[in-house]
Amino acid sequence: MLKRTLLQTLMAGTILAATGLAAVAQEAFDGPTTGPKAAEGKTIVVLAADLKNGGILGVTTGIEEAAAKIGWEVKVLDGAGSVQSRSAAVGQALALNPAGLVINGFDAAEQQAALEGVTAAGIPIVSWHSGPKIGCDAPGGIFANVSTDAMQVSEVAAKWALDDAGGKPGVVIFTDSTYQIAIDKADRMKKVIEEAGGTVLEYVDTPIAETSTRMGPLTTTLLQQHGAAWTHSLAINDLYFDFMGPSLAAAGIDGRGAPKAGSAGDGSEAAFQRIRTGEYQAVTVAEPLNLQGWQLVDELNRAIQGEACSGYITAPALVTEEGLANTAGNTFDPNNGYREAYAAIWGK
Repeated sequence: MLKRTLLQTLMAGTILAATGLAAVAQEAFDGPTTGPKAAEGKTIVVLAADLKNGGILGVTTGIEEAAAKIGWEVKVLDGAGSVQSRSAAVGQALALNPAGLVINGFDAAEQQAALEGVTAAGIPIVSWHSGPKIGCDAPGGIFANVSTDAMQVSEVAAKWALDDAGGKPGVVIFTDSTYQIAIDKADRMKKVIEEAGGTVLEYVDTPIAETSTRMGPLTTTLLQQHGAAWTHSLAINDLYFDFMGPSLAAAGIDGRGAPKAGSAGDGSEAAFQRIRTGEYQAVTVAEPLNLQGWQLVDELNRAIQGEACSGYITAPALVTEEGLANTAGNTFDPNNGYREAYAAIWGK
């Protein structure tokens, strides 16, 4: 299995925090170098949990870019943030009889019965963030679940809060129990904070799909309850912080003031912009979303041809305002030659 060590992962975060995203360009692609040539003329379906989610959108964009290179057609179905819509989308995907299916950004267990119909039809499935097990042979008949190591991502976010607060943060953690991986990430952040002597003031379970309506009033309530004791917010992804700013501003809190926000994924464009401008988010632990989109296409190409999963696991990076000072883009897209590497494998 191709996987960076914890030390290398944390070094990547240190590089980004200290010198900016451009530093990643100095690292060569550490993913697969061999695999099957392109299966020609395939059509695949991407079943996205919710395209309003910046991480899911970023991965979808990467899939579309990679598919254009390998010569495949992509059909994208948007689950629109609801279980019912995703159930309907699985049915639509099956009716399209694609060469492969990508589950993008939701727990496969949620749609287990429907996905059994996909596997019974002989359609290979790959996924992004479909459950706690990452890599090859994930539960639910998934050929490969592409992700960074979610527990490492959570630890990096929690350790940032501890360091930023001198070891004594007062933290509110935001998660969504709809997804097992979200609970696992939040639990790990809570464990790291408490074991190091920090305080978890509140563990908030609120649906990602409803952040646009819930986070404003919720932020106001939490400020009233915890006041100055609330020094840091940690969330399982960036979307929670898309909607906190107005309530914090209304309370007279500066964009760089407490509570400072840090997310354990995914590195959305909106999060990069907030961090860059000091507007109510201090850090994100970013995933290379576009690269992961290319990996998903590569894994499907392997599955379609009966080859083994690559086992590649990408490394995340801690993104800070200081690290973004010398960069122009609002994504973590390593300039390490991954596009050329995958194209060479495919013979394109």
